[in-house]
Amino acid sequence: MYNQQPMEGTKALHGAAMSGADESYGKGTERQGNDRIRVLLKSFGLRTSLIRLKVIDALLKAAESDRTLGVRGVHSHLLELDIPLSFLSVREVLKRLCSEGVITLNQDKSYSLHQQAAALLEKS
Repeated sequence: MYNQQPMEGTKALHGAAMSGADESYGKGTERQGNDRIRVLLKSFGLRTSLIRLKVIDALLKAAESDRTLGVRGVHSHLLELDIPLSFLSVREVLKRLCSEGVITLNQDKSYSLHQQAAALLEKS
């Protein structure tokens, strides 16, 4: 079984030399965004998974550009990022996040971050 922990630990050992390179290529800000989403998921009692991180990130990016995404929009966004997930998997994750109160299903069948979740993200 593959364990990501050694890779992260190895990266941390390289310290300052690596951190400057990461931030110049935007990876530092992506990690910070992921950390915020991890805290959000944990506060709702959910485990962190790649698909949950990417789905919430897609919804956040859409909201920043005043767009809304439905299941197909989120699925298309993930495919553009080379994350090969089935439409059904994306739909199930959206339904689960909705049932846990992290996101809401709008009347136009689009999804957005729940107000409580948005407030938690603003704090971090």
